[in-house]
Amino acid sequence: MKKHVFGILLQLESLFLILTALISLLYKEKDWWVFMSCAIISFFIGAVCISISKWQAKRNGEKKLLSRADSFMVVALSWVLFTLIGMLPFMKLEGMGVTDAFFETMSGFSTTGASVISDIDGIGYGLKFWRSITQWMGGLGIVVFTFALVPTGEMRNNNIFSAEATGISLDKFSPKIGSTARRLLAIYLILTSACAMFYYLGPMNAFDAICHSLTTIATGGFSTHTASIAYFNSPYIEYVCSIFMLLSSLNFGMYYYAFIKRWDIIRNNEELNVFCKVVMIGVVVFMLLFNFSSYTLDNITSLPIEFEEQFRSALFHVSTIISSSGFAATKFDYVAWGDAYIMPTILLMIIGSCAGSTSGGIKVVRFVVVVKSIRNEFLKQLHPRAILGVTLGGRVLSDERVKRTLSFIIIYMALVIIGITIMSYFGMNTITSFGSCVSALSNIGPGAGMTGPANNYAEIHSVAKWLMSFYMLVGRLEIYTVLFLLMPSLYKK
Repeated sequence: MKKHVFGILLQLESLFLILTALISLLYKEKDWWVFMSCAIISFFIGAVCISISKWQAKRNGEKKLLSRADSFMVVALSWVLFTLIGMLPFMKLEGMGVTDAFFETMSGFSTTGASVISDIDGIGYGLKFWRSITQWMGGLGIVVFTFALVPTGEMRNNNIFSAEATGISLDKFSPKIGSTARRLLAIYLILTSACAMFYYLGPMNAFDAICHSLTTIATGGFSTHTASIAYFNSPYIEYVCSIFMLLSSLNFGMYYYAFIKRWDIIRNNEELNVFCKVVMIGVVVFMLLFNFSSYTLDNITSLPIEFEEQFRSALFHVSTIISSSGFAATKFDYVAWGDAYIMPTILLMIIGSCAGSTSGGIKVVRFVVVVKSIRNEFLKQLHPRAILGVTLGGRVLSDERVKRTLSFIIIYMALVIIGITIMSYFGMNTITSFGSCVSALSNIGPGAGMTGPANNYAEIHSVAKWLMSFYMLVGRLEIYTVLFLLMPSLYKK
């Protein structure tokens, strides 16, 4: 059964590799055969997996349904398999070894946007498109794509879907997993198409508009230019990018409810309300910092001066960080702005956006639950006999869900501390280690210090790259799905 699922997933990847080969052919690039060869390899391995699975099922006489443990394993390993196949086109770049290629590809599929390529303008159109399409696939989820596109009974497993599509209320969409996945994909396609159209109405050409729309809606941050959004030097593009990054930061369920005109659910969504307030507060805070913290800068001219420019820079900065996109715009370099800007930025990285979106981070809903839980503990000190529950959207959460949320944040903090310790051992300073770990776990891209927005991850130690690759996967699948595989009890009969 697991082999059958792996086979279907790998054959899906081959289709996107064929599409990339066609893009490369369209621009008359000679290395289109690299993508086609990878597509053939992916399809062949997938076919072998499916054949072995059918042979085993025929021999055993029955199909064994996947358990929850098997589902976690399928999801985590499928992302690794996708990365191993997807890294092959990067190997043709000069100086790109296995470590860098795996890092770049995992950064793509996990929608992190961290890169080891110093000159993106110098790579071919095919590879630029492949970088973008990996993020677009990873934004919605590899398994969700398969549920939406492949009409096969083997993939209709609620455990598999839930292990990847964390935070989505499946019962509110549809009782059928395939139907839910198709509705999610429809929303995803509509947002991507609208974003591409608005980009194209500005100074972007068709190729740039399509590639940037793929990575904007996926909140990934890969660009077709080394300077990212700053390449276009356009306030219009910055506003469009900011708006669609925020739209992609919302729970996709909200778009479905808007379509069926369930405005009451949208109005009463507590996470959405808190998220909007965090964005507004963040914009105000950075605008105030622009005006009152310039003394911390070595180069004061790097700050936006005019009111409109301050608002645009603050909006873009908050949007690109809280959505975990990591795009860079004109004068976007919170490290160059000064020390006062680093901690508010890292705080937004940690908070992240809404559950059920393409964004990373801990998610706003978890912080809401934690704050309410802490408040209840203080109230119990005053009223020891009081029975207080944590409510969310008018519903009382179970103790199990509250404990799971608290455990998630504790594990997140523990992983950051472990990561800082390991990276410091290999010669990176604390600010670089801290920023990189938070960035990888929250799937942001730019970190701090030598991995800040003005730099990339090319110069960090190879061990640190493998650690960050692991952290990107852990962050994208929201910790439990991956760390579950490290439990010894999983492998006991």
